[in-house]
Amino acid sequence: MEQSSILDSHDVSATSGMVTGAESLQLTASERICLAAVLEDSVDQLAILGRIMPTSLTGQAGAPKIVEDEITEIVESQKRLENQFEVLNMQLAELRAAGPKSRDKMSNAQNDLQDILDELKGSHVALAKSMRQSPLTPESLTKIQNDRAFMEDVLQQSLAELLNSGTFQSMASSILEERNKRNALQRMVKRDEMGRREIRQLQEQIRSVKKEKEDEIQKRNEMIAHLKDQLQEMKAKTAMERKYVQKSSEVSVTQTKKKCDLGIQELTEEIKNVGEKIEEEIRVNADIESFLHQKQQELSEKQEYWSQKYETDYEAKKKELEILKLSKAQDFQKLQELTRKYKEYEAVVVDDRYEKEMAKRRAEQMAEEFKACNAIQAWWRGCMVRNQIGPYGKKKGKKGGKKGGKKSGGGKKKSGKKK
Repeated sequence: MEQSSILDSHDVSATSGMVTGAESLQLTASERICLAAVLEDSVDQLAILGRIMPTSLTGQAGAPKIVEDEITEIVESQKRLENQFEVLNMQLAELRAAGPKSRDKMSNAQNDLQDILDELKGSHVALAKSMRQSPLTPESLTKIQNDRAFMEDVLQQSLAELLNSGTFQSMASSILEERNKRNALQRMVKRDEMGRREIRQLQEQIRSVKKEKEDEIQKRNEMIAHLKDQLQEMKAKTAMERKYVQKSSEVSVTQTKKKCDLGIQELTEEIKNVGEKIEEEIRVNADIESFLHQKQQELSEKQEYWSQKYETDYEAKKKELEILKLSKAQDFQKLQELTRKYKEYEAVVVDDRYEKEMAKRRAEQMAEEFKACNAIQAWWRGCMVRNQIGPYGKKKGKKGGKKGGKKSGGGKKKSGKKK
């Protein structure tokens, strides 16, 4: 309702603006003639259209064919769109199974699928509208005729006003009046629809409340019947329980009486047995007392003996303890002396081991150095032999013997330096 009122106010303001614009607009003579010619032509066409249009298509032979062709065209286009939709849906499923490689194709297929869905919705709306508003009905043709007559009257009035005063205020006012009527009709229709909707809601509520009450009454009736059944059962049960309690009480009384008689007999027998046991216990008690007196005397004598023995043993053990303390002190001093000597000997042994280890390492190092020296000397001798240096050079004649000897001596010196 708020939206419709806003739209109506917007239409009214727009139409009032158009009316004021029509009042303020002044046309020239040439513009008036052109507009008058256009309006006159429109009036003539509307008059011709009103003469040739029938009042209804129900009596014509080709009317059902027109409607049938229109509906067939809509249905065929809808079937074509449905086939395209199925094909695209299958392609989309194949692209989804292919994986992320065909992502662009999938997006294009989804867009095409959405377009076909929109076209299907539009075709459904067009089909429903064509089925709802059939051109064969006389109401639609009557409405068309009324609209044509209204347009013809408005254009004639506008033509007359344009020729007389050069304005077209009557057209704007008629349009404003028709728009107000349309808005009022729409408001009435909306109020009617809202009232019907509220009535349907209230009827639904009434039906739901009625159904709830009926269900509640049925449940209560079932509960009453159930309670009646329970009452009958309780009555029968209480009668049976009363009889059972009466019989059980009689039986329990007889049983208790018999138990009491048996208990009395048992108690008398127990009294006799207890009397005999009491006499026996008295004799046993006297014997035990005499025995305990004897034991007490023996134990007192033993106590005196053990007390004297404790004193003598205590003194002896005390002397032994003093002797042990003295021996302990002496042993502790010996232990300290021995520990001191052990530490000294241990330090000497550690130093001796360390010196032996160092001597062993030095001997091993000297052996390795000697071995390395021998290897170097052998290598050098091999080099001298291969290169014929020093004493391993070529021997010359007698004249050159001294020189050769000198040279060989010099060679030895050099080789010694190199070594």
